[in-house]
Amino acid sequence: MYNNILIPVVLDNTDKNEVSFKAARTLADEGAHFTLLHVIEAIPVYVSDYIPTDYIIEARDKVQAQLEALAKTLPNCHAATTEGRAGSRILKWAEENGSDCIVIASHQPVFSDILLGSVAHHVVRHAKCAVHVIR
Repeated sequence: MYNNILIPVVLDNTDKNEVSFKAARTLADEGAHFTLLHVIEAIPVYVSDYIPTDYIIEARDKVQAQLEALAKTLPNCHAATTEGRAGSRILKWAEENGSDCIVIASHQPVFSDILLGSVAHHVVRHAKCAVHVIR
């Protein structure tokens, strides 16, 4: 079905990641390419002044290492990180890299999602490619 599948991941939610990987493998054509993407939320300027630069660099390196380890569990997969607001960065990554499908995990909605919206909701509403939501 799909040749270039983007899988946004949250590193502290391994159960959802495994379900997303399984769904992506099911939806993939033979020889499909997978990308695991983790979005690092930008640190507000008023906070970043108090965080040592070395700590931020070390944290990003650790995130990349975790993603690369996860990427080894899928064939033809690579890991990527980006910074910004999760929903918009996922969409931008998908468009810039020619993703034909996004497989994204979602949590059980809560009242605040009605007012603020969730990342998965934003992706579903604005994606220019197919989106499969895993709950």
